[in-house]
Amino acid sequence: MPYNEQLAARVREGLASRVEDVTEKNMFGGICFMVNDKMCVCISRDDLLCRIGAKRVAEMAGRMGVKQMTMGERPMKDFVYVEKEQIQSAKELDYWVGLALEFNLIAKASKKR
Repeated sequence: MPYNEQLAARVREGLASRVEDVTEKNMFGGICFMVNDKMCVCISRDDLLCRIGAKRVAEMAGRMGVKQMTMGERPMKDFVYVEKEQIQSAKELDYWVGLALEFNLIAKASKKR
């Protein structure tokens, strides 16, 4: 199943109004929005993948519709999936994009191959 184009458009619009350096890459079977060459948010099917940092991930543990990203059995410490039901309104989506942008300021960029 391809990623949700409408959600991608909403994220694209939200990021464009807040930051200048945004690029898009196909990753995780969806599309990722890179800010300052660092992964920020991604769309995977209908869900939003947010890089919010380990501290925020721990704070969100147990929150309905939010789960930590795993690769196989390994939890990815900085990432959460947010289900579509949790990002229906512009305010809800802005909240998650805002958390990802906040972490982006201190996040380390992946090493270029």
